[in-house]
Amino acid sequence: MNILSKTDFKNLGEKYIGKVRDVYRQDDKVILISTDRYSAFDRNLALIPCKGQVLTGVSKFWFEQTKDIIANHVIDFPDPNVVVGKKCKVIPIEMVVRGYITGVTGTSLWTLYQKGERNFGDFTLPDGMKKNQKLDHPVLTPTTKSEDHDRPLSSEDILKEKIVSERLWKLLANTANKLFVRGQAVALSHGLILVDTKYEFGLTSDGELMLIDEIHTPDSSRYWQAKTYEERIGKGMEPENFDKEFLRLWFKENCDPYNDEVLPKAPAELVEELSRRYIQIYEQITGEIFIVETGDIGKRIENNLKKYEL
Repeated sequence: MNILSKTDFKNLGEKYIGKVRDVYRQDDKVILISTDRYSAFDRNLALIPCKGQVLTGVSKFWFEQTKDIIANHVIDFPDPNVVVGKKCKVIPIEMVVRGYITGVTGTSLWTLYQKGERNFGDFTLPDGMKKNQKLDHPVLTPTTKSEDHDRPLSSEDILKEKIVSERLWKLLANTANKLFVRGQAVALSHGLILVDTKYEFGLTSDGELMLIDEIHTPDSSRYWQAKTYEERIGKGMEPENFDKEFLRLWFKENCDPYNDEVLPKAPAELVEELSRRYIQIYEQITGEIFIVETGDIGKRIENNLKKYEL
């Protein structure tokens, strides 16, 4: 199956390589090309067919579903892997919104709660909560936006460090909550629970706040299947989820992904299964049949972006 590992277009502007996206910056716009790279442990582990197309298609769906809440940066979707957006000054805060107490990482709500933490700065959780339980209302757990490791922030931190003004912070918090509530409602109508997510915002040259980057994709969000949630929780089981962690765990079990210079090749059957899962979540979220693009993806993108060449 066709894959897109990287791009190297000469006439689209200054290039920046992210974990998944190749970004070309022009004076007034950015061109974001989603590749099929799968990243964890601060490095690329594998190439997953159709992943870039899924991320772009899901974002396209959600930008349309939320444009009445806040303007977004979208100018054009000239290709299944590409979004052209307005150039914005990125606000250096990742707006993480959570609707459930869950997670296994050291910074997850559930991990911290298990260690006895109850006061999370902007909200306090009661004793007696169980893993994967729904919160009374969504909570914000913002972090710094960093190339290295994100740092948790509270409203007090944000204002004390003057990362943004109080007026802008209130607008960011209100907008993120509205987007999440809309996301949960739409997801539920498609049989999914939007568990948590993160949003990124930017300011245009005239100071307008905009939603940028991606929204509610399977890379930026956690989803559970709604129809089996209550039953599985009642039996003490984990919710039925969109799981892409199995490939990350395979690497963890078969090498030292942080320190080994050369990593083993991801098993073909695991790559194929992860691609299938990305396509499945696309179809459930959007309600559309996923069309696998054939032919030379790089050449197709190049042709579709000719009108944006400098």
